[in-house]
Amino acid sequence: MRRVLVLRPEAGASATVRRARERGLDAVATPLFEIEPVAWQAPEASGFDGLLLTSANAVRHGGEGLLELRGLKAYAVGEATAEAAREAGFDVAASGEAGVDRLLGSIEPGLRLLHLCGADRREPEAESQRISPVVVYRARPIDAPDLSSAAGGVVLVHSPRAAARFAELVDDRGSTAIAAISQPAAEAAGDGWQSVDLASKPDDDALLALAARLCNNPHSK
Repeated sequence: MRRVLVLRPEAGASATVRRARERGLDAVATPLFEIEPVAWQAPEASGFDGLLLTSANAVRHGGEGLLELRGLKAYAVGEATAEAAREAGFDVAASGEAGVDRLLGSIEPGLRLLHLCGADRREPEAESQRISPVVVYRARPIDAPDLSSAAGGVVLVHSPRAAARFAELVDDRGSTAIAAISQPAAEAAGDGWQSVDLASKPDDDALLALAARLCNNPHSK
């Protein structure tokens, strides 16, 4: 069986590996980045109608500043993010699995949303809400990650940044299949791989379903 490499940072990497192994896949975590908190100061909560949370990392690494914002409803991308928000004491008003733009398109226009986010992010395309980003964490590159098992494997890329860094670190691409969670992630991986395939939806379950298909029906050169 082909090995599945999970490049996302912890704690997400271990969660994806666990779900992959439940599917019978030979999965290992090889994070390319480590998440660390960034010093920040919470703005006055009364100036906002809610929080926009696009990653559970914002809650995991937000620190004490989150306490001042607990009165705001949370709008979360992904069930993992929504669950982290609930565990931190937030009332989740809406969540969605199809990306931030789909979520914003489904909620009330005109909302003033405080976006607790990472230093490296894609700005939402929404025009209906007023979104104010505040960086509360960043992803620091891990020096010399062990990618020796990448050749011949299926590599899961959860972000364009991870895809681009993996492409920089790997020279022998011909036997490696890329499973990308989004079109931007697929494009960031570049060319020369055995295959680059896109998950049917931008979530972990769809990405793992794609990985299982690639393991069971590998592409041939």
